[in-house]
Amino acid sequence: MKIPALPLTLTDWNDVPVTHHPGKAGEARWRTFTAGDLRVRMVEYSPGYIADHWCDRGHVLYVLEGELHSELKDGRRFVLTPGMSYQVSDFGDAAHRSSTPTGARLFVVD
Repeated sequence: MKIPALPLTLTDWNDVPVTHHPGKAGEARWRTFTAGDLRVRMVEYSPGYIADHWCDRGHVLYVLEGELHSELKDGRRFVLTPGMSYQVSDFGDAAHRSSTPTGARLFVVD
């Protein structure tokens, strides 16, 4: 990830429109700020959410609320709780996908 030329930019996440992304189960709600190739998101997963795809994109992901389960395609599994993060580059490890039994609120940069 490379942050493009960008002046100091404030984001009031309450003013950013929500987009809805259905999963294999449940729904993800995104509020997204984009500048060039940079994407910054506030993401909320509904309880019972399961991603409908494996992802190879790099992310910096920080858990604000709830419990996030991250599964890698090679079988490894991780549980993240508030205050935890993960960082992975594009194609930096096995593809990953997210789920949550309780719901989760995340801050994601990719």
